[in-house]
Amino acid sequence: MTPRRPVDTGAPDRLYTVTGGRSRADDHFDLVTLVVRESEPTAGMQSEHARILTMCRHPTAVVEVAAELRLPITVVRILLGDLLDMGRITARHPRAARSVAELPDSALLKEVLHGLRNL
Repeated sequence: MTPRRPVDTGAPDRLYTVTGGRSRADDHFDLVTLVVRESEPTAGMQSEHARILTMCRHPTAVVEVAAELRLPITVVRILLGDLLDMGRITARHPRAARSVAELPDSALLKEVLHGLRNL
């Protein structure tokens, strides 16, 4: 019995097919954008789209989606853009502090770090 060779999901022709020939990713998604599905996968849906929806029942970072699918970030961003356009996902960007006053107190952070080290 001959061992089966692993499928190379990173092959250029495969990635071309997955993205429908597109190479420009949607700017809505950076690596830490959280993605949450708004609907279940449906029959006949592209397998990568269905896997993303299955994976994103709870908020999931774009980088985690790419790692799970074993696809380049650019390809995942294109797929997520498709799902966003279809209304099947929502994207939540991490909220940045508007000012230094909104950042946590450094003493509190030091206490948390000390507590974590003691675990």
